[in-house]
Amino acid sequence: MVEARKLDVIVYGATGFTGRLVAEHMLATYGVGRDVRWAMAGRSKTKLEQVRSEIGAPAEVPLVVADVTDAASVVAMAKSTQVVITTVGPYQLYGEPLVAACAEAGTDYVDLCGEPAWMAAMIAKYDAKAKASGARIVFSCGFDSIPFEAGVVFIQTEAIARLGAPLKRLRGRVRKMKGGFSGGTVASLMATLESSKRDPSLLTTLADPFALTPGFKGPAQPSGEAVERDEAAGQWATPFIMATINTKNVHRANYLLGHAWGRDFVYDELLLTGDGDAGQKRAKAAKRQGDIQQALLGFGPTRSLLRQFALPKPGQGPSKEERETGFYEVGFSGETADGRILRARVKGVKDPGYGATSKMISESAMCLARDVGRDETAGGVWVPGAAMGRKLIARLEENAGMKFMLEN
Repeated sequence: MVEARKLDVIVYGATGFTGRLVAEHMLATYGVGRDVRWAMAGRSKTKLEQVRSEIGAPAEVPLVVADVTDAASVVAMAKSTQVVITTVGPYQLYGEPLVAACAEAGTDYVDLCGEPAWMAAMIAKYDAKAKASGARIVFSCGFDSIPFEAGVVFIQTEAIARLGAPLKRLRGRVRKMKGGFSGGTVASLMATLESSKRDPSLLTTLADPFALTPGFKGPAQPSGEAVERDEAAGQWATPFIMATINTKNVHRANYLLGHAWGRDFVYDELLLTGDGDAGQKRAKAAKRQGDIQQALLGFGPTRSLLRQFALPKPGQGPSKEERETGFYEVGFSGETADGRILRARVKGVKDPGYGATSKMISESAMCLARDVGRDETAGGVWVPGAAMGRKLIARLEENAGMKFMLEN
């Protein structure tokens, strides 16, 4: 049992673009001096004071100075709170000291990681230690991968309750999405490319749908790399850029839940582009654009040019108007082994990458701090839907502008 801590939640990286949005959500939703004891953390006390003032938070909001290059400061931070929210990425460059400190101290941890090779390494290195200490290390608590992984947990829970069996084959389809991206996302992509260049074996991890299920390999999965006609949706579909991480997290959820959806479970994700010739043309155009971007990013000199000139730097992101007018909707359609069908959707307001993501990670932390005891979810390395289930979904629907629902 983790001893009582001075704080419930610390927002680490509060001076960054996404971290600031997280702090704003905590302030607006949970206030100060009430039931929730939360703090802002970062490398510079001066910058923390500035952000605290700019978001309208009173001086009673504690400030914690911590830096991943100073191990003692990270350990002290981990020991002072029940949960740490970290938006400090790329995680493969800056994440491990905090994972190590939380795993040792029995402190719960949530991040926005979409870097599967790093996640696989952290599972191998810290899962046993987290189990021993009681720490719940929960990766991918933003748009990658909560609408997808928690959406699958939702529809599979409903399938078992209503149909008496899980869905053996399930499809995730992005129906609508409007929003921007920040320099943090770009930095993570660049770091992954650089790591793969130094260690080509990482490409095998990136391509493996079961990279996050150590010791288990399930059946062959759809590649998700081709334009295809999705008959269940009645539309054309094209590869979805986030499927690489989302599908891995979905399979890890099944693994962590004792293969509740079967050891032969098949899942894929695509982006819908519409019906008819126009939909097919949009799908092919999106596929070509994605292929071009991958080719450019994979070429060393081009990466240097993009890093310097064309892409936003860490700390930058979509405008307030872009965040406020963003939205997303993901559909799920699946069949049981005997052919019975169930459909569901997850939808949300705000820019998915940042306006919505900042709410998702905040509510994930609050769910661990308030709703899910260690008798329900023990220590270890988790993904959010598997760790928190319907309790997280309830918080997301109440405080993050999300809806999880079945369809006819």
